[in-house]
Amino acid sequence: MQEYALKVSKEQEGMRLDLLVSAFSMENNLGLSRTAIQDLILKNEITVKGLAGVKAHYKVRPQDKIKVIVEDKVKSGLKPEKIPLDIIYEDKDLAIINKPIGLVVHPAPGNYEHTLVNALLGRFKELSDINPQRPGIVHRLDKDTSGVMVIAKNNSSHLKLSHQFAAHSIQRKYTAIVKGRMEFDENVIEAPIARHAIRRESMAVNYSAAARYAKTYYRTLKRVGELSLLQLEPFTGRTHQLRVHLAFIGHPILGDKKYGKNDAFSRLALHAQSLGFIHPATGKLVEFHSSLPQEFLDVMNKNKT
Repeated sequence: MQEYALKVSKEQEGMRLDLLVSAFSMENNLGLSRTAIQDLILKNEITVKGLAGVKAHYKVRPQDKIKVIVEDKVKSGLKPEKIPLDIIYEDKDLAIINKPIGLVVHPAPGNYEHTLVNALLGRFKELSDINPQRPGIVHRLDKDTSGVMVIAKNNSSHLKLSHQFAAHSIQRKYTAIVKGRMEFDENVIEAPIARHAIRRESMAVNYSAAARYAKTYYRTLKRVGELSLLQLEPFTGRTHQLRVHLAFIGHPILGDKKYGKNDAFSRLALHAQSLGFIHPATGKLVEFHSSLPQEFLDVMNKNKT
């Protein structure tokens, strides 16, 4: 258990209690999310002038004495595994990995072992634990998508990276091979996405009230035979967004058995090629890249003839 004490200054007068504690957490690298802070308030683990039961929206007053108690987290029970990882970069705050195809990012019902999380636990001594069931995981890639991912080693880095993803300020570029010759050299796809009305495990372009806005930019890099090589930049982060959008315009990603027609290509031809963001510790813009998979080069060269 950790206990923290703070006193409200004149400049902080009128701030919401949860926002004040959130700012204190950020300044001291405590790694408490706003949701976690609100949960602590509900559990009476945050008191004002010795009194529990204060609401998250309480407006603090000068000289208010606030105490924050953070209980030790229960261990997740996840097992470390010695699964090889392709580490592009590493420092004390984060790591950049090149995720291979076929590797599930985090445990889920029916798949608690042999995931990226198990591999991370087997490789790194420290990982963020904001979500104990997904240590280090700030964002995810589909099982059959390869490429660059950022891993958080502490909660402070995790929160700062999460804020960037939420603000859509992360620079993400994917490379994909799609079926057919793209008509335009570049374009933007804006089409809302929701869960498929019948196939509930799939997503689809949908204009119902449940659908969420989705936007994807694409640039055609090369056309070879009846295939096109694209660079993709998602402005939003909906589930299966790139796959759904490209299938919607009639150019499903090669090897996509969920949203395209079954074909002989060995894998989903979607690769997260670069990731750029503000480093949570240095405040500087950093960018990391992953080489195009050999399978992509092979299939494009093969179709030249």
